[in-house]
Amino acid sequence: MPKIAIIDDDSDIVEAISMLLESKGYQIVTAGHVDEALSLVQSENPDLLLLDVMMDEPDDGFYLANKLRQKGITKPIILLSSVSKALGMNFGAGQTLPIDDYIEKPVAPALLLEKIKEHLKLSGGN
Repeated sequence: MPKIAIIDDDSDIVEAISMLLESKGYQIVTAGHVDEALSLVQSENPDLLLLDVMMDEPDDGFYLANKLRQKGITKPIILLSSVSKALGMNFGAGQTLPIDDYIEKPVAPALLLEKIKEHLKLSGGN
């Protein structure tokens, strides 16, 4: 089964998403901050990344997505965040962010599973 990296500093979110995805047979690896995530992605080579925007810094997710793309990581990145509600920002089609999709928190489990399946299929990761 595909390996998914959950990168979020909120342990409750990580636990909830991990339980959901593991129940569907996905392998899960996790990181709680940027440095840990960079190391994890290189060592574990996940098939898809679920990435929070606001961690130690309000823009850590954007920084990390850019850094991963600069390092040649092409695996799908899905941002999971409430940043648009918190900061009044809007994300969607036509954005120049180096991500593949964006899901607003709180995340609906059915939507998350659908998006993961869609992006894994597009990237050839099953």
